[in-house]
Amino acid sequence: MKEYYVVLEYICQCAKRRNLEQVRSFDTKDEAEEHSYEWADTLNNTFCGRHGFDSVEVDDNFVISVENGSFVEACEI
Repeated sequence: MKEYYVVLEYICQCAKRRNLEQVRSFDTKDEAEEHSYEWADTLNNTFCGRHGFDSVEVDDNFVISVENGSFVEACEI
């Protein structure tokens, strides 16, 4: 059975302090996709704000990208 992964691109200091895992695996691509968006949203709302997190599909997996600066959703602009 194929596994699908959600990978945190970079472990920032907030993630290190919380011992956050870098890779999570799922049985279906849909589960991985849904979780990647939820995980990115959680990181944006609970971490210090120095970085912004977003979900990016790479092949059949998802990467939580990490950018300098806080994340602002388009509907908030």
